[in-house]
Amino acid sequence: MRVAALYDIHGNLPALEAVLADIARSGIDRIVVGGDVVCGPMTRGVLDRLRQLDRPVHFIHGNAEVAVLDEMAGAAHTHPFPEPILEVLRWEAAQLRAEQSTLAAWPKTHRMPVPGLGDVLFCHATPRDEDEIFVRTTPEEVLLPIFEPPGAAVVVCGHTHMQFDRRIGRVRVVNAGSVGMPFAPPGAYWLLLGPAVELRHTTYDLDRAVTRIRASGYPQAEQFATSYVLQPPSEAAMLQAFSGAALKA
Repeated sequence: MRVAALYDIHGNLPALEAVLADIARSGIDRIVVGGDVVCGPMTRGVLDRLRQLDRPVHFIHGNAEVAVLDEMAGAAHTHPFPEPILEVLRWEAAQLRAEQSTLAAWPKTHRMPVPGLGDVLFCHATPRDEDEIFVRTTPEEVLLPIFEPPGAAVVVCGHTHMQFDRRIGRVRVVNAGSVGMPFAPPGAYWLLLGPAVELRHTTYDLDRAVTRIRASGYPQAEQFATSYVLQPPSEAAMLQAFSGAALKA
């Protein structure tokens, strides 16, 4: 069995379409969608496309789904979001009102055996919290109490939009990267599991994607097109940006 892990799509339908074309050529049996499908220009199209697939798709929620569901419910947000993000959350909540019960039913984690790798646990950020930040440079001793207790051979995560593959004690922890908003050179990043671990990068027509994004009606369409599709931030810049928020001893 081979499994594709698609994380942090963020409504980028052109990027997802390119990845799904790769998946169709790769003999993949199952797909795990690791949260943060929402908060992007074409979320409804992304959900529709994933539901049309002819193979099992398992969804887990991310911090973006939590924020959109809070907005739908009129609940206070966990974080004091700035106005541009609140504008996105209001737009997404209006667009996805019919999906509220579907999003709310997504679990926090998903677990499955993968031949060649053993027991694999999929979570959005860490096994205990969809909003915690850690990166390739976070000290192992900080992460051991988080990643060893679930007892999985491999933990797959996302959230920080940067791929990595590292050991934390006895656990192999792999970040799938971001399909729709990478902090890396342009393209769509994802993960192929079984029997090995393959960090994948799929290129797509960026100019055509930007045209579609700008026509989407998304409130931050121009920023999304420019800052996350054409000229994404570098890993080095984001490691620096996350340094103050990452988990510490």
